Amino acid sequence: MGKVVLYTAKISPPGRSVELTAKALGLELEIRQVNLLAGEHLKPEYLKLNPQHTVPTIIDEDGTVVYDSHAINVYLVTKYGKDDDLYSKDVVTRAKVNAGLHFDSGVLFARLRFYFEPILYFKSGESPQSKIDYLYKAYELLNDTLVSDYIVGNSLTLADLSCVASIASINALFPIDATKYPKLAAWYARVAESPSYKPIIDADELPTVVRAKLVENRK
Repeated sequence: MGKVVLYTAKISPPGRSVELTAKALGLELEIRQVNLLAGEHLKPEYLKLNPQHTVPTIIDEDGTVVYDSHAINVYLVTKYGKDDDLYSKDVVTRAKVNAGLHFDSGVLFARLRFYFEPILYFKSGESPQSKIDYLYKAYELLNDTLVSDYIVGNSLTLADLSCVASIASINALFPIDATKYPKLAAWYARVAESPSYKPIIDADELPTVVRAKLVENRK
């Protein structure tokens, strides 16, 4: 049996969420790194796979290509999951998980990208306080959303695996203040620092690259 091939980048929170999902499923991936800063995602061979030239992208063993981390994660759980714990078949629970996935794409990663994209790709040397405040507002929103151990109830779902990948990168740049966001801090420790997921979270190179680029751009 072949492996699912994952095209990702060490600076990609969405790519890490796919790795986290595969880990939860016990699914082994063949990981192929794409150097975004060198423009490898814009090469013709990659554009044939993903015309939106984003990471992550997967190729399943039957040749199926899927891109967008949230779509990939749903696909992997639906095809390879031994149960529906990560993505419940119950219509109400699934709606709540979907809301968490959209919160990641529309709020968490969107605001993180709003901060780092000018630094990484447009030689900006600025770190505007308004963008930082926008990230802290995302902390507040998720903190207020958490009413249980996890984003949806008392068990891990795709909502957690998507959101924690973005939060980990934000936290490495702007640490979570547990006195202001106690529920968020507890949730982050529960998910990101678990033995299963910590190695994947710790492999995040985005904060280091952003800091280095800021110094370089300011020169």
